[in-house]
Amino acid sequence: MPPRFFVDRPLQPGEPFSLPPGAARHVQVLRLQPGDAITLFDGAGGEWAASVLQMGRSEVSVQLGAHANVDRELSLPITLALGMPANERMDTVIEKATELGAVAIQPLLCERSVLRLSGERAQKRHAHWQAVALAASEQSGRTRVLQVAPVRSLGDWLRELGADDRARWVLSFDEAAPLASLAPPRGGVLTLSGPEGGLSPLEEASARAAGFAPVSLGARVLRADTAPLALLAHLSIVAA
Repeated sequence: MPPRFFVDRPLQPGEPFSLPPGAARHVQVLRLQPGDAITLFDGAGGEWAASVLQMGRSEVSVQLGAHANVDRELSLPITLALGMPANERMDTVIEKATELGAVAIQPLLCERSVLRLSGERAQKRHAHWQAVALAASEQSGRTRVLQVAPVRSLGDWLRELGADDRARWVLSFDEAAPLASLAPPRGGVLTLSGPEGGLSPLEEASARAAGFAPVSLGARVLRADTAPLALLAHLSIVAA
């Protein structure tokens, strides 16, 4: 399979064009040569066959070929909102959530969060996480890029949630319905899970007041980075 690259511009057949710096750098690292095949996608759906025309010191010129109207996205749009796990675990969540088909991730700052980000540090981490999602989209064959939202506090995020037709589920041990007993919702799913230590009782009560139904993954306590991915894996199978 030819290497895949995301291009942040609408793709149309026509004149040769230069790849953006990130994609060009990857082509050079792979030591591709003129005539080598690559695949490009712009996030609007489908993907394009392309070939390398010319390699420069910092520029790579390519020619677009045929557009393939492939669709590798889940039939059920799924957004994960979660208390950010510490260390590099958030990178893993974003990478695996992209591979499993989530459309978006909302990083949250909760009462029990170990990782606490704000200001410039939060902006830099957000840019890094979006780059992780982009790389995972290229690798996994997706034709759209998972969107990582800026870091928000859980309280602010809940207060500003607008009405929509998505099911809202919060992972919980308290009077929660087993995940396996729930039918896949039709309008999409917005899931909420806590950081290390879970959501506080007040936070969970606020989530329930905002329309989040409690859902259980079983009797075992899963890590903050494992729980949302376990839920997503189940949904990605039933919504494939």
